[in-house]
Amino acid sequence: MRDAAVTAPDSLSPSRASDFMQCPLLYRFRVIDRLPEKPSAAATRGTVVHAVLERLFDVPAAERSAPRARAMVAREWERLLVRRPELAQLFSEPAEDGAPGPADGAELARWLAEAEGLVERWFSLEDPTRLEPAERELRVEARLESGLRLRGIIDRVDIAPTGEVRIVDYKTGKAPRPEYASEALFQMKFYALVLWRLRGAVPRRLQLVYLGSGDVLTYDPAESDLRAVERKLLALWEAIRKATETGDWRPRPSRLCDWCDHQARCPEFGGTPPPYPVSVQPRLPEPRAEDVEGVEEREDVEEPGAVQEPGAAEGVAEPRF
Repeated sequence: MRDAAVTAPDSLSPSRASDFMQCPLLYRFRVIDRLPEKPSAAATRGTVVHAVLERLFDVPAAERSAPRARAMVAREWERLLVRRPELAQLFSEPAEDGAPGPADGAELARWLAEAEGLVERWFSLEDPTRLEPAERELRVEARLESGLRLRGIIDRVDIAPTGEVRIVDYKTGKAPRPEYASEALFQMKFYALVLWRLRGAVPRRLQLVYLGSGDVLTYDPAESDLRAVERKLLALWEAIRKATETGDWRPRPSRLCDWCDHQARCPEFGGTPPPYPVSVQPRLPEPRAEDVEGVEEREDVEEPGAVQEPGAAEGVAEPRF
């Protein structure tokens, strides 16, 4: 029986926006139902690598070497375990009482070596001895005129002597094929939109650093790009609001279902979602018609820009960060 109330969302992050675009039911499971998900070794490795790349800038520039960074991996793993001791189960078989058993030393060593390899590869893509980030792990939040609140965490913000801004995001996976580049850039354009709304200037460059494949993808956004992303987010917000009110969270099957933790509750796999609340408590007014007019719920409204290497923008001087 549906007897609780659910609150309509008042904010979006890149991850939650991507969840809804991937599968509305996945968004519901994560945001409305807050169903637990098993930790993964890959995601945890990403957390450790990000921590190393952030903390490396705490040491003097001349000491930012690959050996030093590799040595930080095990330390950051131990630091993470203090905050999240349940992650120890990633490398151990559960005991009879359900508690984590002894750690598999060989498996943990292999995992740490993979993380060290990703960290070392970064040095072939960027030179940290010549970088002094303006911000690291920057939490950003901006409220649009419509009332929608956008929030996220930016891995790194660089500011050139000329004042131009570069947003950098580290990925521990491999770079996507060119036909999927616009999907990869969605998160970066989201961050660029938030910084634009907060600071009044469009960031000069968006940069994705793929440690898994050793690729760097860059994009120089225009104001029109960010306005298109804003329209898309408003359309997503409207679709999420309607789904919240109606309870119509339809699954969208794809190859990504193979990695989903919620198959047992998904109708596509014969499961039944948790009971859905009957009443909805809206937190924000509905988006204005002019904000979402002409934008389909799932339409990719922004024009995918070309993914380019630094300096590829014709007729534009290359910034030096």
